[in-house]
Amino acid sequence: MGLETTGYRLTRLIAYDQSFLMSTLPAPPKGSSKVQPGRGVKIRSVYYWCDEFRAPEIEQKQVPVRYDPFDAGTAFAFVRNRWIPCHSEYYSVLRGRCEKEMMLATQELHKQHSCHNQLFTLNARRLAEFLQSVEAKEALLLQRACDREAREALEGVGSRREGSDPGTDDRAGEAPPRTGSQCATRVEEVREEYGEF
Repeated sequence: MGLETTGYRLTRLIAYDQSFLMSTLPAPPKGSSKVQPGRGVKIRSVYYWCDEFRAPEIEQKQVPVRYDPFDAGTAFAFVRNRWIPCHSEYYSVLRGRCEKEMMLATQELHKQHSCHNQLFTLNARRLAEFLQSVEAKEALLLQRACDREAREALEGVGSRREGSDPGTDDRAGEAPPRTGSQCATRVEEVREEYGEF
Protein backbone atom coordinates (compact mmCIF):
# COMPACT_ATOMS: atom_id res chain seq x y z
CA MET A 1 0.00 0.00 0.00
CA GLY A 2 2.89 2.38 0.69
CA LEU A 3 4.17 2.13 -2.87
CA GLU A 4 0.72 2.82 -4.26
CA THR A 5 0.43 5.95 -2.14
CA THR A 6 3.93 7.38 -2.53
CA GLY A 7 5.03 5.96 -5.86
CA TYR A 8 7.69 3.50 -6.96
CA ARG A 9 10.69 5.90 -7.08
CA LEU A 10 12.34 4.16 -10.00
CA THR A 11 15.35 6.48 -9.74
CA ARG A 12 16.22 4.95 -6.35
CA LEU A 13 16.19 1.32 -7.48
CA ILE A 14 19.52 -0.47 -7.37
CA ALA A 15 20.15 -2.97 -10.13
CA TYR A 16 21.27 -6.36 -8.81
CA ASP A 17 23.90 -6.84 -11.50
CA GLN A 18 27.62 -7.58 -11.85
CA SER A 19 28.74 -4.04 -10.93
CA PHE A 20 26.62 -4.11 -7.76
CA LEU A 21 28.07 -7.49 -6.78
CA MET A 22 31.65 -6.32 -7.36
CA SER A 23 31.12 -3.19 -5.29
CA THR A 24 29.68 -5.20 -2.39
CA LEU A 25 32.11 -8.14 -2.33
CA PRO A 26 34.67 -7.91 0.48
CA ALA A 27 38.28 -6.98 -0.17
CA PRO A 28 41.33 -8.10 1.77
CA PRO A 29 42.58 -5.59 4.37
CA LYS A 30 45.01 -3.98 1.91
CA GLY A 31 42.43 -3.83 -0.89
CA SER A 32 44.90 -4.77 -3.60
CA SER A 33 47.45 -7.45 -4.35
CA LYS A 34 50.59 -7.65 -6.46
CA VAL A 35 50.47 -9.86 -9.55
CA GLN A 36 53.26 -12.41 -9.16
CA PRO A 37 54.54 -13.78 -12.51
CA GLY A 38 53.29 -17.33 -13.03
CA ARG A 39 51.43 -17.38 -9.69
CA GLY A 40 48.80 -14.62 -9.79
CA VAL A 41 47.46 -12.59 -6.87
CA LYS A 42 47.66 -13.78 -3.28
CA ILE A 43 44.62 -13.36 -1.04
CA ARG A 44 44.70 -14.90 2.44
CA SER A 45 47.51 -17.39 1.73
CA VAL A 46 45.92 -18.61 -1.53
CA TYR A 47 47.05 -17.68 -5.05
CA TYR A 48 44.43 -16.90 -7.72
CA TRP A 49 45.13 -16.87 -11.46
CA CYS A 50 43.51 -15.67 -14.68
CA ASP A 51 44.91 -15.48 -18.23
CA GLU A 52 45.00 -11.66 -18.18
CA PHE A 53 47.91 -11.90 -15.74
CA ARG A 54 50.13 -13.18 -18.57
CA ALA A 55 50.45 -9.66 -20.02
CA PRO A 56 53.89 -8.18 -19.25
CA GLU A 57 52.42 -4.77 -18.35
CA ILE A 58 50.28 -6.41 -15.62
CA GLU A 59 53.03 -8.45 -13.95
CA GLN A 60 54.46 -7.00 -10.71
CA LYS A 61 51.65 -4.41 -10.55
CA GLN A 62 49.23 -3.85 -7.67
CA VAL A 63 45.64 -4.55 -8.76
CA PRO A 64 42.43 -4.13 -6.74
CA VAL A 65 41.04 -7.51 -5.69
CA ARG A 66 37.81 -8.86 -4.20
CA TYR A 67 36.96 -12.34 -2.95
CA ASP A 68 33.70 -14.24 -2.86
CA PRO A 69 32.83 -15.08 0.78
CA PHE A 70 30.71 -18.04 -0.38
CA ASP A 71 33.31 -19.52 -2.76
CA ALA A 72 36.94 -19.68 -1.63
CA GLY A 73 37.95 -21.01 -5.05
CA THR A 74 37.08 -17.75 -6.81
CA ALA A 75 38.36 -14.19 -6.49
CA PHE A 76 38.15 -11.14 -8.74
CA ALA A 77 40.87 -8.76 -9.97
CA PHE A 78 40.36 -5.37 -11.61
CA VAL A 79 42.47 -5.59 -14.77
CA ARG A 80 42.17 -3.33 -17.83
CA ASN A 81 39.14 -1.50 -16.42
CA ARG A 82 37.01 -4.57 -15.74
CA TRP A 83 36.59 -7.21 -13.05
CA ILE A 84 38.06 -10.55 -14.11
CA PRO A 85 37.22 -13.80 -12.27
CA CYS A 86 40.33 -15.62 -11.04
CA HIS A 87 40.51 -19.21 -9.86
CA SER A 88 42.65 -20.72 -7.15
CA GLU A 89 45.43 -23.16 -7.83
CA TYR A 90 43.39 -25.58 -5.65
CA TYR A 91 40.05 -24.68 -7.20
CA SER A 92 38.68 -28.23 -7.12
CA VAL A 93 39.14 -28.38 -3.33
CA LEU A 94 38.23 -24.78 -2.44
CA ARG A 95 35.24 -24.38 -4.76
CA GLY A 96 32.02 -23.78 -2.83
CA ARG A 97 33.71 -23.42 0.55
CA CYS A 98 32.74 -20.28 2.43
CA GLU A 99 34.87 -17.81 4.35
CA LYS A 100 33.67 -19.10 7.73
CA GLU A 101 34.56 -22.67 6.80
CA MET A 102 38.04 -21.58 5.73
CA MET A 103 38.51 -19.74 9.03
CA LEU A 104 37.46 -22.84 10.99
CA ALA A 105 39.85 -25.02 8.98
CA THR A 106 42.68 -22.54 9.56
CA GLN A 107 41.99 -22.50 13.30
CA GLU A 108 41.90 -26.30 13.40
CA LEU A 109 45.23 -26.52 11.56
CA HIS A 110 46.85 -24.04 13.94
CA LYS A 111 45.42 -25.96 16.90
CA GLN A 112 46.87 -29.25 15.61
CA HIS A 113 50.33 -27.74 15.16
CA SER A 114 50.38 -25.66 18.35
CA CYS A 115 51.52 -28.69 20.36
CA HIS A 116 54.73 -28.93 18.34
CA ASN A 117 57.63 -26.63 19.16
CA GLN A 118 58.23 -25.73 15.54
CA LEU A 119 57.23 -22.83 13.35
CA PHE A 120 54.11 -23.57 11.32
CA THR A 121 53.46 -21.61 8.13
CA LEU A 122 50.01 -21.90 6.62
CA ASN A 123 49.84 -22.09 2.84
CA ALA A 124 47.26 -23.10 0.25
CA ARG A 125 48.66 -26.61 -0.19
CA ARG A 126 48.43 -27.43 3.52
CA LEU A 127 44.96 -25.93 3.72
CA ALA A 128 43.76 -27.94 0.70
CA GLU A 129 45.23 -31.18 2.09
CA PHE A 130 43.53 -30.57 5.42
CA LEU A 131 40.18 -29.80 3.78
CA GLN A 132 40.34 -33.14 1.96
CA SER A 133 41.12 -35.05 5.16
CA VAL A 134 38.58 -36.91 7.28
CA GLU A 135 39.31 -34.65 10.26
CA ALA A 136 38.21 -31.60 8.30
CA LYS A 137 35.05 -33.30 7.10
CA GLU A 138 34.05 -34.01 10.68
CA ALA A 139 34.93 -30.53 11.92
CA LEU A 140 33.27 -28.66 9.06
CA LEU A 141 30.16 -30.70 8.22
CA LEU A 142 27.81 -28.67 10.40
CA GLN A 143 29.22 -25.38 9.10
CA ARG A 144 28.67 -26.50 5.49
CA ALA A 145 25.00 -27.24 6.25
CA CYS A 146 24.48 -23.78 7.71
CA ASP A 147 26.32 -22.16 4.79
CA ARG A 148 24.19 -24.06 2.29
CA GLU A 149 21.10 -22.54 3.89
CA ALA A 150 22.57 -19.06 3.65
CA ARG A 151 23.50 -19.65 0.00
CA GLU A 152 19.97 -20.86 -0.79
CA ALA A 153 18.54 -17.76 0.86
CA LEU A 154 20.89 -15.58 -1.19
CA GLU A 155 19.85 -17.31 -4.40
CA GLY A 156 16.22 -16.80 -3.40
CA VAL A 157 16.80 -13.04 -3.53
CA GLY A 158 17.41 -13.43 -7.24
CA SER A 159 21.16 -13.76 -7.55
CA ARG A 160 22.25 -16.58 -9.79
CA ARG A 161 26.01 -17.04 -9.62
CA GLU A 162 27.70 -17.11 -12.99
CA GLY A 163 29.15 -20.47 -13.85
CA SER A 164 26.83 -22.38 -11.56
CA ASP A 165 24.76 -25.01 -13.27
CA PRO A 166 21.26 -25.20 -11.81
CA GLY A 167 20.99 -28.83 -12.93
CA THR A 168 23.93 -30.03 -10.85
CA ASP A 169 23.77 -30.75 -7.18
CA ASP A 170 27.09 -30.17 -5.41
CA ARG A 171 25.68 -31.41 -2.10
CA ALA A 172 26.58 -35.05 -2.63
CA GLY A 173 28.08 -36.60 0.44
CA GLU A 174 26.95 -33.80 2.77
CA ALA A 175 24.52 -33.81 5.66
CA PRO A 176 20.88 -32.99 4.93
CA PRO A 177 19.88 -29.31 5.21
CA ARG A 178 19.27 -28.01 8.70
CA THR A 179 16.71 -25.51 9.83
CA GLY A 180 17.78 -22.10 11.13
CA SER A 181 17.03 -23.11 14.71
CA GLN A 182 19.24 -26.19 14.36
CA CYS A 183 22.17 -24.07 13.14
CA ALA A 184 21.65 -21.57 15.95
CA THR A 185 21.71 -24.32 18.58
CA ARG A 186 24.66 -26.30 17.25
CA VAL A 187 26.67 -25.59 20.41
CA GLU A 188 24.06 -27.31 22.55
CA GLU A 189 24.18 -30.39 20.30
CA VAL A 190 27.91 -30.81 20.83
CA ARG A 191 27.68 -30.82 24.61
CA GLU A 192 26.96 -34.05 26.40
CA GLU A 193 25.09 -34.03 29.67
CA TYR A 194 26.28 -36.37 32.42
CA GLY A 195 24.51 -37.07 35.67
CA GLU A 196 25.92 -35.98 38.98
CA PHE A 197 28.41 -38.31 40.56
